[in-house]
Amino acid sequence: MKAVIALCVLFVGAYCAPMLDEQLNSQWALFKRVHEKQYNAIEEETARRTIWEANLVKIQNHNLEADLGLHTYTLGMNRFGDMTHEEFVKQMNGFKMSAKAESDDFDRHTFLAPTNIALPAAVDWRKLGYVTKVKDQGQCGSCWAFSATGSLEGQHFAQAKSLVSLSEQNLVDCSDKFGNMGCDGGLMDQAFQYIKANKGIDTESSYPYEAVDGKCRFKKQNIGATDTGFVDIKSKNETDLQSAIATIGPISVAIDASQDSFQFYSSGVYNEPACSSTELDHGVLAVGYDTDGSKDYYIVTDY
Repeated sequence: MKAVIALCVLFVGAYCAPMLDEQLNSQWALFKRVHEKQYNAIEEETARRTIWEANLVKIQNHNLEADLGLHTYTLGMNRFGDMTHEEFVKQMNGFKMSAKAESDDFDRHTFLAPTNIALPAAVDWRKLGYVTKVKDQGQCGSCWAFSATGSLEGQHFAQAKSLVSLSEQNLVDCSDKFGNMGCDGGLMDQAFQYIKANKGIDTESSYPYEAVDGKCRFKKQNIGATDTGFVDIKSKNETDLQSAIATIGPISVAIDASQDSFQFYSSGVYNEPACSSTELDHGVLAVGYDTDGSKDYYIVTDY
């Protein structure tokens, strides 16, 4: 009887072990090398590879459907390939609609679209020098900070004709009294309010990004830009959003990035039917708009 029990235990243990596809060994090795992945133990690597294989199947199936015209965009493997979607959302999506400042004394104003102005059919502020190179928020939910600096960088360029990269780390470390929570999330409005009250934000070069919460090290002599306030575009009003992009410059916006497809977006017009217009969790920068055939779309910088 003891022998039978021992055999059963061994059988169950073998059955529970992940079944990895050996034909993917070379692809897995390439993924680790390209994205500089290192794991502390064989058990961790096995678990991560299991997730990676499942994500690879998801990407392949989506792209087959895209070839059939069922989707307007494609997916591709990237550095998030060994993460579950829940891990990805927790790490990257830091727009917190619930974030509250110690004092909610903001000067809130609503954007009023100019009248009697014919908007251009297409806008791309990247081509006009308003947008810095794409940055990387790393393993920190600081998307709100990148969205805020991107918008202010554009406005500073419009005024000074000089493109200055501004410090997201300054916002991560120093704007907590305005309701932001560093790598745990925040709001662009509260970032702008901090910059106004602080009379400026440091340059990226003087206060580089670290992707972790730190002690505030703002220095007045390193200010790269200031702001005098902000205005909010009416929620769900894409006419006003288009007008703001065309007449003002790059605009801070929040989107629903909680869908599985967002983790591996690669190319095309991202049109996810399951996206919510009210449950927003990720700050990005709208830098333009255009039309692809019959499809209108926004040009968005993500981090």
